[in-house]
Amino acid sequence: MPRNLFLSLVTLLAFPLSALSAVDTKPYDVVVYSGTPCGIAASIMAAREGASVILIEPTKHVGGLSTSGINTAETEHMLKWTIGGFADEFYKRLGKHYKLKNDRPAYEFESGVAEKIYLDMLNEAEAPLKFGAHITAVSKRGQSIQQITLSDGTTISGKVFIDASYEGDLMAKAGVSYTFGRESRKEFGESLAGIRFDNETRAASTLNPKGGLLPGIRGWKKNFKEGDAHPCVMNYNFRLIATRKPEHRVPFPKPKNYDRSRYQLLANWLQSPEAKGKSLKLGSLVGLYGRRNGKFEMNNKQSAIISLGHFGGQLNWPDASYEDRQKIYADHLDYTLGFLHFLATDEVVPENLRKDVSQVGLHKDEFADNGHLPYQLYVREGRRMRGQYVVRQQDIQTERRKQDSIGMGSHFMDSHHVQRLAVSPTEFINEGRIWRMGYAYQIPYRSITPKPNECTCLLYT
Repeated sequence: MPRNLFLSLVTLLAFPLSALSAVDTKPYDVVVYSGTPCGIAASIMAAREGASVILIEPTKHVGGLSTSGINTAETEHMLKWTIGGFADEFYKRLGKHYKLKNDRPAYEFESGVAEKIYLDMLNEAEAPLKFGAHITAVSKRGQSIQQITLSDGTTISGKVFIDASYEGDLMAKAGVSYTFGRESRKEFGESLAGIRFDNETRAASTLNPKGGLLPGIRGWKKNFKEGDAHPCVMNYNFRLIATRKPEHRVPFPKPKNYDRSRYQLLANWLQSPEAKGKSLKLGSLVGLYGRRNGKFEMNNKQSAIISLGHFGGQLNWPDASYEDRQKIYADHLDYTLGFLHFLATDEVVPENLRKDVSQVGLHKDEFADNGHLPYQLYVREGRRMRGQYVVRQQDIQTERRKQDSIGMGSHFMDSHHVQRLAVSPTEFINEGRIWRMGYAYQIPYRSITPKPNECTCLLYT
């Protein structure tokens, strides 16, 4: 980014000038909401350019998912040369920490190390941080945000506001148009949009002996049509940091509310001919990604019969209140710990699988102030702003150059499953998965700005 471009954007977004007289006598030039990686980057780059800035993080930790279990740049799924600017600086600092030669970046790291480097960079830039309060209200004059109110009663005034949250809470409270879930294929002419059934069904009893369908199965496939719009976002899970080393291992805590019926679909499959013909290990059901110093990440596994993804638990998250999100978080935690407890203890689980799970635990060096569990739920998708420009599939694959480009991307198009549907009493199908090759594409400035008639001083990243 050319020098002073950021301040130029601040100046442009601060119009109309007549609105500034109503702002507090000493408003911040830039108010950044949420200490995700992009929120940290915005705060540091603005401070380096001489802007007065404040970064508000609702939790007690910065870094978003990069300090809550996703300890990779995922360069295996993208083009490394598209990583530049602040991101490149961050990864090179990680490389220096891990003593890599020739100023090489480290694209795999540890949550605790990443958080320390983020905090060091914020401190060096003298970008102040406010922890532990979430947004409750937005005050506007016309289309210009004047100030925001936080849950602790604090009001913060600014000229430009940046919503860097995963959910878009500031953006939504500012009255900006948004959506979530999936548009139909027809709306933007996208071949990958809308409802998407997997190519193959899976064999397992889908009916609950007490009536209806088993937990985790949302409905019947016959009631859904390929390509239609659908309001549900992809499923969420936790990215646990685990180890097999006894000296570093902390046993998985028992769930507070264990409900074996949540895993009946898996129990049914484990007793099927397909499962009995396999030598099952934890990696058969959970994505296990090796990381530094004997640690590995645990992730939802798309090809597994059932995994860490809590199908159905994510449905209300995007528009939920903070109090309701805490309940959804707790429900996901119960599901996750219950899943591991089931695998480690249930008699229907093959002995070799139970033994393998019992040799894995949380790593004692991570998230020590949170029972060694990640601070944040892996919210893969929240609200999406309907701003001046909506990025489409074509912008990623074919129409990749933009006159107002502010950055580049290249990650694969990647959506986890959204829902699980019964095909028959003995078969089900997963729906929503996308996995397509990524290309280098430019990100237009218009895609992070609201429509002018809705808000004139907001960026949503």
